[in-house]
Amino acid sequence: MQFRSLGSTGIEVSIIGLGCEHLDNKPPELAEEVIGTALDHGVNIMDLFMPGDAVRTNIGLALRGKREKMLIQGAIGSVDLSDQYDTSRDLSICRRYFENLLRCLNTDYIDFGMLFFLDSHEDIDAVLDNGIVAYARKLRQDGVIRAVGASVHNPATARRLVEENLVDMMLFSINPAFDMMPGGGDIAAMLGDEYAASVTRVDPERAELYRLCQSRGIGITVMKSLGAGKLLSVEHSPFAQALTPGQCIHYALTRPAVSSVLVGCRSRSEVEEAVGYLDLSDEERDYSQAVRAFKDDGKGGFAGSCVYCNHCLPCPSEINIAAVNKYLDIARLDEKTVAPSIAQHYRELSAHGTDCIACGSCEERCPFGVKIMDNMRDAARVFGQ
Repeated sequence: MQFRSLGSTGIEVSIIGLGCEHLDNKPPELAEEVIGTALDHGVNIMDLFMPGDAVRTNIGLALRGKREKMLIQGAIGSVDLSDQYDTSRDLSICRRYFENLLRCLNTDYIDFGMLFFLDSHEDIDAVLDNGIVAYARKLRQDGVIRAVGASVHNPATARRLVEENLVDMMLFSINPAFDMMPGGGDIAAMLGDEYAASVTRVDPERAELYRLCQSRGIGITVMKSLGAGKLLSVEHSPFAQALTPGQCIHYALTRPAVSSVLVGCRSRSEVEEAVGYLDLSDEERDYSQAVRAFKDDGKGGFAGSCVYCNHCLPCPSEINIAAVNKYLDIARLDEKTVAPSIAQHYRELSAHGTDCIACGSCEERCPFGVKIMDNMRDAARVFGQ
């Protein structure tokens, strides 16, 4: 394993980290397998944002006797008050869920206390005005957390967090499609990495954010490096060529300020594939040809494309929006011959596209501008319910 300093925190993190979202609603044996494999390969950082007691307890059991070997990013503000994934800006609720995280993990500290899902200026104002930032700083002062972080998708709010000295590090979504969403800009001038000449449409706001973090000593850990798997499939990727996991990881690791890429894994083999990046040749890591051409030679990027992150929840109709979108994306490959297994998975959901009341709350929450209400109507048409 290779390690990098996480900004100015003084903490060394493995360049490959672990995202734990795929361990949610799974048996404890899977957490044991995935986390154990990660530790065996030298992975020393993981992100745990899920609010449920079961997944937190399972991860705590998997780390029993090994806690000091794993750095944990733990959310401050991730809740499930209505049995759905949600975000809270209520200090008392945030405190209760954070203290629950400590109990479930059977630990007295979390390495990085992550202010959860700060994707608008209103989000930042809320955590400032409601005392949540002050609470995180007190946790750091008391040694309950080692650093204050934040999970962010929006470069404008990420920049504000850095400029106002609100965080020591951040978890940010990085992949070539996200970086090129708005178009414009010259990455060769902005970033100057070895592949810059072939990546010419990066969003200058995102590029400047990476440089700002580098200059201010704010380390970045990366989420969404594979674009929820879409970048690995030519059918779903905005690029004319599919990328490999190694290319996606390498792209993120070549951004300024990036210290670790956290890859969501659901099996031993997926962990081994992620850490297999370390054994790739320079040619195997090179993403330049894969991102050279967009399919439509137009806007490109993932704007309007669901990456199944569930930030759109809670849904008042209790629709699992990410699952509906995922099955719809697969069905759209060939609507005339939708695979029976995909249709069956869709039917087994507790709520469907027809249950959407078009309230719009999901679209207000979505970090990527997905037309969710249109997708719900389309799912009802494709699947018949």
